[in-house]
Amino acid sequence: MKREGITILVLSLIIIILIPWTIMRWQKEEIPAEDFNIRVKMSDGNIETMTLETYLVGVVAAEMPAEFDSEALKAQAVAARTYAAKKMSQRSASDSGYDVDTTVQTQAWLSENEMKTKWGWLSYWRYFKKIGDSVKSTEGQVLVSEGQYIDAFFHSSSGRKPTERAEEVWSSSRSYLQNIESGETNQARFLKTYKFTPSTLYQKLGLTRSPQPLENKDFEIMSKTAAGRAKEVRVLGTVYKAPQLRTLLGLASTDIEFTIQPEEIQIKTYGNGHAVGMSQYGANDLAKAGRNYKEILSHFYPGTQILSLSKGKGSP
Repeated sequence: MKREGITILVLSLIIIILIPWTIMRWQKEEIPAEDFNIRVKMSDGNIETMTLETYLVGVVAAEMPAEFDSEALKAQAVAARTYAAKKMSQRSASDSGYDVDTTVQTQAWLSENEMKTKWGWLSYWRYFKKIGDSVKSTEGQVLVSEGQYIDAFFHSSSGRKPTERAEEVWSSSRSYLQNIESGETNQARFLKTYKFTPSTLYQKLGLTRSPQPLENKDFEIMSKTAAGRAKEVRVLGTVYKAPQLRTLLGLASTDIEFTIQPEEIQIKTYGNGHAVGMSQYGANDLAKAGRNYKEILSHFYPGTQILSLSKGKGSP
């Protein structure tokens, strides 16, 4: 009889503790979104804790031009919230004590003082309210695929080509990160030209041998992604992954064209960023064409759902 009592007690504890905890994964019971706190490592190394929604105002201010259409800003807020929520969900006993920092290594973030510096005092009040309203109107909303937060990657501009599949840029695929038309109306918006002499090219690639006049064989695109961007490039006898070469040379994107002369290579790039996920300028152009933020998110992250941290169901 005593053993049965212990068994009943254990089962009761499981029902009282475990089941509500499991349900909180998608919060079937009401938990206000403002109760979610995120730990942010500041540029001075200090860690500040703030509500998720407060944090997001600083992220949207840093990551997307405030002049953009409100529907694009809302789409950015949901993508940024999803990224932050995923980081928060990955906390463990061995974590570093913070969830995100204020750089592009996680998500860029601006304090109110930095916003005032960026926009000026007069524009600050208008833009702060505009971004705050966009965050508020999507409060608690996150993107989910197969019961998990998605990797809501975004970039500035896809340029003249569709977005990239995740596996063409990084190591693994995502069903919702595919080749998607960018929706951008000005595909040459970020057309940039870079010029490198043999000495600067050798220096940027970390080569210590004496620079030689350039030949046609010194720069060659070996393979391309399904979207048509460079995937592997051979430069001065070494094959580089295009994202790696982009970093080494400081290029805006991996959609490149080039011409070679003995004393100079000229490289043109189209677009800005890694090209995976949502194109921010594409989101703005789609918004100006009449798409709302849910349609924009569905466009760039096909097959995903918008769920609420506070209600655990699809957004109304």
